[in-house]
Amino acid sequence: MPLDESFVGRSWPAETYEVSLEKIREFAVAVGADDPVHHDRDAARSAGHPDVVAPTTFPVVFSWPATRRVVDDPALGLDFTRVIHRDQGFEVRRPVHAGDVVSSVVSVDEIRELAGNDVITFRCDVTDADGDTVATTRATLVGRAEPDGGDA
Repeated sequence: MPLDESFVGRSWPAETYEVSLEKIREFAVAVGADDPVHHDRDAARSAGHPDVVAPTTFPVVFSWPATRRVVDDPALGLDFTRVIHRDQGFEVRRPVHAGDVVSSVVSVDEIRELAGNDVITFRCDVTDADGDTVATTRATLVGRAEPDGGDA
């Protein structure tokens, strides 16, 4: 079943997330970011930051849960059991720091068919408590087509 193309151009209400020191440290360990600015407040402040700095890809921690609201909407028609992750991108305006309170607004940028598969691209606009843009993330998922009667 094809995806509901009426989702293209729609945005969902903002979700707010408070960035914590420990979440940054945990994420940094998970992705192998060993620069002291990701773990130590003094090192981050010595480098000119207000607090510990999140690795560049950290916004996935709060943008994916916001995006998942749309992915899980039955009206969209995406069978998540058949989804593969095609692409992920980050446009960073400023680093995310411990203590930031950010809001994520998810939009559907594109839905198309490619070789019988459903392809959907999400954009997540991330702003800080002052309404300034922190980052924009993009994620493309592919809903694989059902096999044609053969072995899966």
